[in-house]
Amino acid sequence: MRGPHDVGGLQDGPVDTEAHPLTFWEKQIDGLRAAVGAIGLVNTHENRAAVEALGHDAYNTLAYYERWTAALCRLLIDKGALTQDEIDARVALVRQRLAASGELESGMESP
Repeated sequence: MRGPHDVGGLQDGPVDTEAHPLTFWEKQIDGLRAAVGAIGLVNTHENRAAVEALGHDAYNTLAYYERWTAALCRLLIDKGALTQDEIDARVALVRQRLAASGELESGMESP
């Protein structure tokens, strides 16, 4: 069975090869992934496997760094570094902060 990442030989539309500037949160997840890698908590192969294990729906719906975020959350929970409740609590705080600033509705990024 093909994984969601295995698209070799399948028909699809054109690939957008234009580089785009990373948003603040994309830089944050990239940095976080590098930090947990530097201390040996998660390695590149585990991260790749976790992204591929997201399944077709999530893999095809989420953007690149959203997949990284979902995979890293799963790995950190599986390794006992964080709990789902801790992640949910932090997400709720961030949503409150963004809602209060108007950034949640506008989609603006913090510097």
